Amino acid sequence: MDRLQYIENRTFDEIKIGDSAEISRTLKPEDISLFAVSSGDVNPVHLDTEYAEASRFHEVIAHGMWGGALISAVLGTELPGPGTIYLNQSLSFKKPAGIGDTITARVTVREKMEETKRIILDCECIDQEGDRIIVGEAEVIAPVQKVRRPRAVLPEIHIHERGARYRQLVEATKDIAPMRTAVIHPCDERSLRGAVEAHIQGLIEPTLVGPETKIRRSADEAGIDIATFEIVDAPHSHAAARRAVALAREGRIDALMKGALHTDEVMSAVLDPKDGLRTERRISHVFGFDAPTYPKPLLITDAAINIAPNLEEKRDIVQNAIDLARAIGIIAPKVAVLSAIETVSSKLLSTIDAAALCKMADRDQITGGVIDGPLAFDNAISPQAAEAKGISSPVAGVADILVAPDIEAGNMIAKQLSYLAGADSAGIVLGARVPIMLTSRADGVLSRLASAALARLYVHWRQEIGS
Repeated sequence: MDRLQYIENRTFDEIKIGDSAEISRTLKPEDISLFAVSSGDVNPVHLDTEYAEASRFHEVIAHGMWGGALISAVLGTELPGPGTIYLNQSLSFKKPAGIGDTITARVTVREKMEETKRIILDCECIDQEGDRIIVGEAEVIAPVQKVRRPRAVLPEIHIHERGARYRQLVEATKDIAPMRTAVIHPCDERSLRGAVEAHIQGLIEPTLVGPETKIRRSADEAGIDIATFEIVDAPHSHAAARRAVALAREGRIDALMKGALHTDEVMSAVLDPKDGLRTERRISHVFGFDAPTYPKPLLITDAAINIAPNLEEKRDIVQNAIDLARAIGIIAPKVAVLSAIETVSSKLLSTIDAAALCKMADRDQITGGVIDGPLAFDNAISPQAAEAKGISSPVAGVADILVAPDIEAGNMIAKQLSYLAGADSAGIVLGARVPIMLTSRADGVLSRLASAALARLYVHWRQEIGS
């Protein structure tokens, strides 16, 4: 235990020829990613599985200097240890290290020079099969004073490739025809660029609905080419929302995409009792989050539409989210119905609703998912929290969908993920005749692309099941 807590050197006088030290590490994908980030070496043989499989090694391999860094770690922490001054290093690389290989880096003292306090060490890295993958030598100045210091506690690092999961969503649509999409009032650069990029990616065939003069002027000012797009003229944002909804009712488009207008303008047209897009199901919003610290996509509902839904409305909210999860490839999505506690209490209505939703799923009033609740946020997404509280559940700690008790809780969860956890968000509205990409006017192209991918996969899924 003491050795784990402290780091101690061996002085020049303590070191004898033939002394050796070693450390072992098992190569993980994160090690390769971290080395690439710190060094800037993005050679595809280290990072691109498809490329690496076609290379002479037929697999992703570690950077050669990852093994060199292990040798440096032995010199700096074990032999000689703290106070060592690195002078020269020569290495010969004999064999690459692949993911899962356990590499032992070993140094052995070969020569000591009394006057200069220099030491020459033979260096090698050996894999689990006993093969030498690196050989060489190092020259250092050994410390002359004893050093014993508390071992530094390294920071916890999470490897997250921003946008990777969203790119996977876009990739999943490659064999699906683009959906006909009415882009409502795209009168600024963000909404126009999002629509154009979604078109380039093969996600949508856009119809731009709004004041034609203003749309064209915005495109010209931003240098965006919209020459091939249909434009349906409407005098202002309210009229654009109504016209886009009418196009959906006429069967001319498959989805709506919000542009530079307020959400309530879009939803007012969608919810119009006579000319809107209502169905028998409650309309609700689903966020799709890519959170750096969560190992898979996370859907959150409802954080944007329903203020204080009752039990029947929550049933539809849950079903909408399950349908979206299945559309993006989650076969049996795990649904956590959230509250402040994990037990049912008559003092907290959200716990009663959660229990009722679970029973509704048992009676096939909700289908396609695995539901549990009430669950608190921590034990819905953390296996450790669930275990600590003794919760045995197929959902606890591994949820795909979080169902908030009301819009306030849902909105706060979503904003906290974005601003404290660095999560990227996309979102669509479901339950209407067509999905609605309801991104914020501040959202960038990545969020708009991800929202379009969600909508495209959902439209395709509905077509496949004949709904």
